[in-house]
Amino acid sequence: MTGKIRIIAGEWRGRKLQVPDKAGLRPTPNRVRETLFNWLAGKIPGSRCLDLFAGTGALSIEAGSRGAKHLLLVDKERQIAEGLKQQVSTFAPNIKIICADALKFLKGTPETFDIVFLDPPFGCNLLQPCYTLLEEGGWLSARAYIYIEAESTLKEPNLPASWHVIRHKIMGQVAVFLVERELCQQVTS
Repeated sequence: MTGKIRIIAGEWRGRKLQVPDKAGLRPTPNRVRETLFNWLAGKIPGSRCLDLFAGTGALSIEAGSRGAKHLLLVDKERQIAEGLKQQVSTFAPNIKIICADALKFLKGTPETFDIVFLDPPFGCNLLQPCYTLLEEGGWLSARAYIYIEAESTLKEPNLPASWHVIRHKIMGQVAVFLVERELCQQVTS
């Protein structure tokens, strides 16, 4: 059995995405997506977005619907990646889907992204390694935004020094954080 989720706003508003019946797959609920995209209002148009642990693709596809110019979705489950490829083929050419383990992917050749969605499977301790690889691997623009979705028991993520939580909310069993990465530009005289 599969379910469906709906794109909330933007160019693809109302389009439905199939949600495969897969253990551990947690589509981000509409209410959480609405909160996130209210937080990101004004930062999405023209942005480059990386969606690690893409699952249904709802977060990045919502960003694309709202004007992101480049979307890269990564998921290690072949069935999920192939399903995403089929679904987004009618959306836009700016969506790329890669079937890969997120941590192995982040050890590869980096591209620079403005927004990163981190919503790994709960209980797998994948957030910290992702923070390190994103920060040290050259994946982030000087002023990037990172969305983190985790178990509600996560009170304060242990972030790299240049990352700062700018929004945080507990929504049921889920803790959501919007983090800003801001590197100071050194002025030489």
